[in-house]
Amino acid sequence: MTGMDARDTDLKKELDATLRARGELGDEYESALVDSFLEKVDQRIDGAVERRVRRQLAEQRLTAARGARSPQSTDSWGERFGFGIVSLVLAVPLSAIGAGAAHLPGLIVTWAGIVGVNAFQAVRADPGLFGRRRRAAAKDGAWED
Repeated sequence: MTGMDARDTDLKKELDATLRARGELGDEYESALVDSFLEKVDQRIDGAVERRVRRQLAEQRLTAARGARSPQSTDSWGERFGFGIVSLVLAVPLSAIGAGAAHLPGLIVTWAGIVGVNAFQAVRADPGLFGRRRRAAAKDGAWED
């Protein structure tokens, strides 16, 4: 039995015990029993997250100790695309709030913020993004100061 299977079995036992206790104690204790069970689930999740974080920190320290370069950004095309989609979805209610509160100036400020957040995300994912285009255009002679 692996570690995950053992934890699943323990969690199933906890759920069974909670359901039996509810049957014995009645409906008036249902809320307390559910809260208790959810607290145990939260503790399991917190423990799993803590172990993963510790493992990743140890891997990073080991990589740094070996003198290797730090890992490159793990942003994939899907993550960047997802960020853009979420940004556009959130733009609709934010635009309505901004326009409703301050009309056109509120809408302009809202969209300036949305564009700023997306530009920051793009530069964070690819630090040479904007500078590279300027240099490439200057080499072609198409960009003149």
